[in-house]
Amino acid sequence: MFRITKKESFTKAEAIIYRLFGFSVGIIFSGIIIAALGYPVFKTFISLAEGSFGSSIAIRNTISFLIPLSVTALGLSIAFKMRYWNIGGEGQILMGATAAMGVSMVLPSGMPGPLMMLSMLVAGFIGGSIWALIPGFFRINMKTNETLFTLMMNYLAICFVQYLYFELWRDPAKKGFPGIQDIPFRARIPYVSGISLAILAPLIIVLVVYFLIKKTKLGYEIRVVGESEPTAHYAGMNVKKIMFVGVMLSGGIVGVAGAVKLMGSTGTLSSSLGGGAGFTAIVIAWLANLSAPMIVLVSFLIAALEQGAQFIQVRMGVPAAVADIVKGLILMSVLGSEFMLRYKILFGVHTASKKLEERASVDPTMQDSDPESEVVEDSI
Repeated sequence: MFRITKKESFTKAEAIIYRLFGFSVGIIFSGIIIAALGYPVFKTFISLAEGSFGSSIAIRNTISFLIPLSVTALGLSIAFKMRYWNIGGEGQILMGATAAMGVSMVLPSGMPGPLMMLSMLVAGFIGGSIWALIPGFFRINMKTNETLFTLMMNYLAICFVQYLYFELWRDPAKKGFPGIQDIPFRARIPYVSGISLAILAPLIIVLVVYFLIKKTKLGYEIRVVGESEPTAHYAGMNVKKIMFVGVMLSGGIVGVAGAVKLMGSTGTLSSSLGGGAGFTAIVIAWLANLSAPMIVLVSFLIAALEQGAQFIQVRMGVPAAVADIVKGLILMSVLGSEFMLRYKILFGVHTASKKLEERASVDPTMQDSDPESEVVEDSI
């Protein structure tokens, strides 16, 4: 028999050791799988690193993965700080992109590019906020399960975008084929030296989120609500209002990630625009311990892993399923190390009789006490 208990604290050195150990275990297991499938292990891992950082093109592609992952994780971290489990990042990305796409279609053709991009970003924030506030309203007022609600909202968003793609917003210029027109060229985020200026989005948002959580009254209230709702009520805080604003900000920032991806790498709307970033960002936020600066760092490492996995598919002919196994094993091992870092496993169960013997050995006057009463007292 065993039981799991949470550790009271851990040092930074322990955190580094556990995480490095988890990463190493993931590499070892991935190597075993790769060798078992007949691929050269060391060459595969070298290609993985080369695909992430080996050239300017590889670095640009890694940054392209980084942008939506980091912005989405930063948005989700605000909700997670309140212990509001926002699993709807994928849907909020899509609805943010949908709102931005809609704005690009109705704005005057002569509008300056910077003003159009700003309008699309605002629309993305509003679209993501509204989509997040639908389950947020029911959670705040009716105590529904936000985990399931936000998860289901993802699939509603996908179906809605597919309807736009195949029916409502279908582009006549595609001659009967499904698809939505591209956004105007002036609304596309420009590149400087081959690097998209969309990289400014996570750099700006990380500062905003850090300042919000650490330096403002709202950030303090969000943290208090996350620690204990009863305490927040006792302190006179308007918990419903705090959660409403927190959910709105969370969904809005995730919606901005969708708008940025629309204006940056995709140029048009489709149901695959999210690319799984909404789910991967959940892992990133927790690996970073909900710390805004660490979220950007962890996002960079995960983006490198994503880009490297795609590269080995092309360079070495490794099937996509094998590349996904490598990513999954490394991520699961790192997550496992987080569990071992924060919790400990205690073997053996202390029964009431054992506790009675322990007490009797410390206090001899208890040896003549009634075991029945001790059992009842201990169970209480």
